[in-house]
Amino acid sequence: MEYELEMKKIAILLMIITIFSKIFGFARDIILAYFYGASNISDAYLISLTIPIAIFSFIGRGISTGYIPMYSKIEQQYGEKEGNRYTNNLINILMCTCTIIVLFGLLFTGEIVKLFASGFEGDTLELAVRFTRISLIGIYFTMLVYIFSGFLQIKGNYAITVLVGFPLNIITIISVIISHKTNILVLSIGSVVAIASQLALLIPVMHKRGYRYKFVLDIKDENIKKMVMIALPIIVGASINEINVLVDRTLASSIIVGGISALNYANQLNGFVQGLFVTSISTVMYPIVSKMAVENNIDGLKKSVSEAMNVIELLVIPITIGAMVFAEQIIKLLFGRGAFDPVAISMTSTALFYYSIGMVGFGLRNTLSRAFYSLQDTMTPMVNAVISLILNIILNLILSKYMGIGGLALATSISSIFCTGLLFISFRKKVGPFGMRNITISFVKIVAVSAIMGAVAKLVFFILSTYTNQNLSLVLSVGTGALIYFVIISFMRIEEVDMLISGIKRKMLSVRYK
Repeated sequence: MEYELEMKKIAILLMIITIFSKIFGFARDIILAYFYGASNISDAYLISLTIPIAIFSFIGRGISTGYIPMYSKIEQQYGEKEGNRYTNNLINILMCTCTIIVLFGLLFTGEIVKLFASGFEGDTLELAVRFTRISLIGIYFTMLVYIFSGFLQIKGNYAITVLVGFPLNIITIISVIISHKTNILVLSIGSVVAIASQLALLIPVMHKRGYRYKFVLDIKDENIKKMVMIALPIIVGASINEINVLVDRTLASSIIVGGISALNYANQLNGFVQGLFVTSISTVMYPIVSKMAVENNIDGLKKSVSEAMNVIELLVIPITIGAMVFAEQIIKLLFGRGAFDPVAISMTSTALFYYSIGMVGFGLRNTLSRAFYSLQDTMTPMVNAVISLILNIILNLILSKYMGIGGLALATSISSIFCTGLLFISFRKKVGPFGMRNITISFVKIVAVSAIMGAVAKLVFFILSTYTNQNLSLVLSVGTGALIYFVIISFMRIEEVDMLISGIKRKMLSVRYK
């Protein structure tokens, strides 16, 4: 019980840190827009950041995900010393791989930039090439951040892996300001320094947790081969998700001018919710269930996965209802100024409404995928991603004809929900019953309470908006709805809620009698 409560405390801490990190991220974008607007400089700069991410994020994500269960297994069988040897060998192999990628990128920078931004010409193209040649160096530091974060998650140091976002954003903001007053290339140099700055937080904690760097380079290491086999399907699955986004944007560009932007803004809000709640919870869960898998503690693994899914339902479902009820008001509050006209508001709010339908599906799918990864089964999530891609394309072609931009967002949500259902079935076949009845009952209760919350919040908004402006009415209505939700949900006999309330009561009693 105490262990489970501790897990939830860590997840809440990560959510709080993530909120502040996201605020700094928004500040970074606002300052970039303030100094450079929507110009050829900002376009060239953003493309130069996108290229290294596109080249390496698939590899980094796959390796990081494969590294955690592999390290857990090695440490459990052979001890920490052998785990460190495996880590050092992996780092050195990846450093060599990064060198090959960087050299290739430097030789063919112009061609690569044209591939990602075919419309760039003249000074914009030249500037993008110069920016990209600098930003490619950041691949080395990105790789180290992926591996070090995985290591620290295994050791239970979750907060530090989220805190690294602060120096990243702060240094980026400083570089934007300095570049405007000095040399434009400081923009790109600053982005590399910002990525490297994350290591200043990670390395001391790595050392404290027992890691020591030694030069080891053994490409024939069986553990590396096994990890590559785990990572490859993850890399393929991640690339398929990017293809999904590309297909959506391609179709959006043919439907209406501004369609790509509408999808992008709405998806950013969806991504914010996923990053805040789902990623925080799955980040805590993954190393824990990976160790359980190594120890063959399948009952503990199933319980942890079930609890994680219940917590995601508890947090994401009310946000889903809120986003659907107040889609237009939320978009007006966040973007409704300047060149963002009523047509843009209408398109983006429509996309947000239909993306919100699949919000829980996205979250549960992410969690179940991590559960499969912990069992060193990366093929099932990859096959699921392929099915999702095919279904999304088919639904895109059908629904976009009748619903426009909303059809594209709805297609993404439906394919996500359908494929989450397939993962549920596959996971049950793999590990046996894992609390589906409890998950379903909790789901129904949470949806019912969220519906009441949404109806009350909408009524409050309707009343308040006749007396005050819409933005203040929205904030007060959402606050009222959230209060009602948490009051009612506390009486619904949901295990995770009861445990949280009991933990808070124990904490208050301990403080009172100290």
